[in-house]
Amino acid sequence: MSTQAFRTERRQFFGQLALSGVAIVLAPSAFAQAGAELKETDPTASALGYKADSSLVDVARYPNHKPAQLCSNCNLIQGKVSDDLRPCAIFPGKTVRAKGWCAAYVASVS
Repeated sequence: MSTQAFRTERRQFFGQLALSGVAIVLAPSAFAQAGAELKETDPTASALGYKADSSLVDVARYPNHKPAQLCSNCNLIQGKVSDDLRPCAIFPGKTVRAKGWCAAYVASVS
């Protein structure tokens, strides 16, 4: 692995870690305001590579994406497990598809 590749991966990791921290702080207000479905064209969604269908993620751009990573098993999603649209701490006031994915994905601790 080249030094440049390591620096890029490290930078992405710490960026995602920071987003997770912000999400935890914003979580209570985000869940109270859940509403409209998040569109892939939303600026924040676009910046995080959000796709409503995880199978459509650009793996060249997001090489860490795995097929089993879905919003439904992300630690940042809330709501009923049976719901297709659920609130997410990363996108306050919006709901995401259970089978979606974004670069802020954090595996659920089970």
